[in-house]
Amino acid sequence: MTASVAEYMPVLRVALDLPLHRLFDYVAESATPADVGLRVRVPFGRGERLGVIVEVAVDSDWPVDQLKPAKEILRDLPPLTADFFRLCQFASTYYQAAFGEVVMQALPVGLKRIDPPDRRNARATKTPPPIQPPQLTDEQARAVAAVDPAAGFSAHLLHGVTGSGKTEVYLRLIDKTLALGRQVLLLVPEINLTPQLEGRVRARFPAAGVVSLHSELAEAARERNWRAAFAGEASIVLGTRLAIFTPMPRLGLIVVDEEHDPSFKQQDGMRYSARDVAVFRAHQLGIPVLLGSATPSLESWANAQGKRYQMLSLHERANPEATLPTVKVLDTRRMVLKEGVSEPLIAAIQQRLERGEQSLVFLNRRGYAPVLACPACGWVSRCKRCAANLVLHLADRRLRCHHCGFENSIPKACPTCGNQDIHPFGRGTQRLESWLQEQFPEARILRVDRDSVKSRKQWEVMLERIHGGEADILVGTQMLAKGHDFPKLTLVGILGADSALFAADCRAPERLFAQLMQVAGRAGRAELKGEVLIQTQYPDHPLFAAVVAHDYPGFAGEQLKEREQAGFPPYAFQAMLRAEAPQMADAIAFLKVAAALPEVAGHDNVLIYDPVPMRMARLANLERGQLLVESPSRPALQAFLPQWREAIAGLKAPSKLRWHIEVDPLEF
Repeated sequence: MTASVAEYMPVLRVALDLPLHRLFDYVAESATPADVGLRVRVPFGRGERLGVIVEVAVDSDWPVDQLKPAKEILRDLPPLTADFFRLCQFASTYYQAAFGEVVMQALPVGLKRIDPPDRRNARATKTPPPIQPPQLTDEQARAVAAVDPAAGFSAHLLHGVTGSGKTEVYLRLIDKTLALGRQVLLLVPEINLTPQLEGRVRARFPAAGVVSLHSELAEAARERNWRAAFAGEASIVLGTRLAIFTPMPRLGLIVVDEEHDPSFKQQDGMRYSARDVAVFRAHQLGIPVLLGSATPSLESWANAQGKRYQMLSLHERANPEATLPTVKVLDTRRMVLKEGVSEPLIAAIQQRLERGEQSLVFLNRRGYAPVLACPACGWVSRCKRCAANLVLHLADRRLRCHHCGFENSIPKACPTCGNQDIHPFGRGTQRLESWLQEQFPEARILRVDRDSVKSRKQWEVMLERIHGGEADILVGTQMLAKGHDFPKLTLVGILGADSALFAADCRAPERLFAQLMQVAGRAGRAELKGEVLIQTQYPDHPLFAAVVAHDYPGFAGEQLKEREQAGFPPYAFQAMLRAEAPQMADAIAFLKVAAALPEVAGHDNVLIYDPVPMRMARLANLERGQLLVESPSRPALQAFLPQWREAIAGLKAPSKLRWHIEVDPLEF
């Protein structure tokens, strides 16, 4: 190609899925500005990659005659819109992520392959019979009336007690939005919440075109659903956090259910909060966004108190026959526990068995026991790759790390001293299940955790069994703590709540309160009265008093006072620089150099703390350190981070060291 010809060829500026804060230039003879937003196949290194055209320019910062020609512009889809690029640009800028990574991670895997697999047509699905909507309570009616999909941007926080009918409010607002010819995006925190909610939505809007987007979908199904949303054929999209980036041409309403849930924060790759991106996207498009929860995040609560969000409240349960459960605190200091279970809880379970009602024993620790240990020499089953113990899983006779996935067979004797008398210490859901089966041999016991439920199909079967009355006692982790409605469940017993009371993380009380309120809310959601028994050695702790009184506003008010006094979020804005390397010394040394960069001195409104090891200091054979950056001003922090990131990128670091910046970190 000669320079005289090349200089008149259109230049494609292409976003590629790479951790580099730049676009890549190629030439394409047939390209026009109308091709912006299309996928393109381009040479990269010794191979090829698929990218997205962000701009068609007339020149380049590079000599045009040195640019490689693009291989093929793919025209099987309409181009991605300017709204989509603006959303990706916001996420890239705010979360310090490479723009190309943001753009490409929003596409399903099938659309990023050079050689996509054969696409199959969707299987025909049975249209469920439409269901008659229930009568709204006065509170529900006021909440529905407060959100107008035709009135432009508005942000609302729907605070409703468990069982107050938040989902019905969502459905009525979806109905209002569909009547305007618009689409709806409904976000849920976890895949396991999807089947039940999807069934309700499909039954309510059988002709609307409902699709789901989550990681457990097969590649072909995910691509098919994404295409339907992008083409405007699907009017309702139900998805987990990544669905927030799905391009939808007629989007008119965004709903974030269980908005407090940490699952909305991506913890690897591009670290973003889907809830916060949802608020930005709604503002960008001039549409309403509704955040719903029985236990809102303190950030959202503070926004509502400061009138940035409109507060909508549901104080009573939607079923007039249902009341909030009675919550009692059991002082285990004065009780003899059997396998961690108190006599009053055992007696309460027996009562439910006699009455033909269901009980839930909640223990947020799966496996048989947290650790296997030798009393003779002190050996414990530690993970070789992580700073964590291997958890005993007796069902399949394995020791398993819940952080990196490493596993081993159970040793017949202590690997250190040969003692054959090694014991499990502590208890998990498997051990609790076994013991309860011994105590109540006639009871049908179901354990619900990530060991017993590994797929969506298994989850659907499990839910059918519970709803069909095939279980008397449920033993479960947080999988059962939210979003589920079991009419026959009248007793919830909570074990192991104390472990989170005095954690170093300022968010620990908030998480514990939310967990307790959510799991307590599973009891008494129908006509039968519910009871919740919480075992604790700290019965006088104010957190338990708030749970007993179902007083989230009081709890949130006290927590926000403490946060403000201490200068914690939402009264400060944070970012975390993390580094991981084979040796901790290398990670800490890198962080110290980053903290001393000249760019830091130029920002008086930004405070940088000393580097420290992460709480989980070793993960998957890598030592991890972190450096906290804080400012009382969000704009000041955002002005500092790009300059600092560029300066860090220029540092010489050990070849195996990796680093990233996380904005608004949730974990320390």
